[in-house]
Amino acid sequence: MLNRREFITGLAVGMLAGRRPPVHHPKVDVLWESPDGHPNALEATPEGLWVGEQITDVAYLLDWKTGQVLRKVPTESSNTSGMAYGEGFLWMAANGKSLWRDPKPTDATTGEVLKVDSLTGKTLARYPIPGGGGVHGLLWAKNSLWLTTLARKRLTQVDIHFNVLHSIPVPLDRAHGLAWDRDSIWCVFTNDRQIIRLDAKDGRVLEAVQLNPATDPDPHGMDRYRDAFYLCDAGIGVNGADNGSKLAGTICRFQL
Repeated sequence: MLNRREFITGLAVGMLAGRRPPVHHPKVDVLWESPDGHPNALEATPEGLWVGEQITDVAYLLDWKTGQVLRKVPTESSNTSGMAYGEGFLWMAANGKSLWRDPKPTDATTGEVLKVDSLTGKTLARYPIPGGGGVHGLLWAKNSLWLTTLARKRLTQVDIHFNVLHSIPVPLDRAHGLAWDRDSIWCVFTNDRQIIRLDAKDGRVLEAVQLNPATDPDPHGMDRYRDAFYLCDAGIGVNGADNGSKLAGTICRFQL
């Protein structure tokens, strides 16, 4: 596992040697405030943009043009830290028990993924995280689910029954939102405010985005739709502390 300085140095050296593509510094635009103020998961669909709230654990479907709520789906997730939509279901990443609301008997005690009815919010199944530990991001791609298996410091691919199919290493800590892009995966690394494109076969770094900590959101949930990237700032940092971000609670967009 590389530390932050080693990784950034490696990118710079690789660029000079012509071995790696450049690091992008895009202009990020604020779109909307999230419905409940702590968005920690995004999932882009033709129907609208799904937002998973970290404290209320509600999944909202927002209109692409206006950001208005099209559907509100309360779920039994807890400390929601990722979501995906596949096979007609919502997949909610419950990153252990909630730290900011009264406990519920349905709260997870460790990392779990919930298979949820996207109309009613009913929990249809619960799956433990391969290798244990927490989970921050989910992605549905090619009839399978990818998730950030934080204890293993890998992205892990599973089938619909949570049999492990494949996994790849990640170069930095605190992997978060995921997005699919031509047999590769964009992955948010919140601590470093980077979004890195990884080869889905072996984890090789293909491309990177560096956000500006002074002006850009603290990236948590993220997805890619029609060549635009959507990301959200939950306003919550490590161990539940306020992250101090000026854009806390917002949903933003940028293009490369």
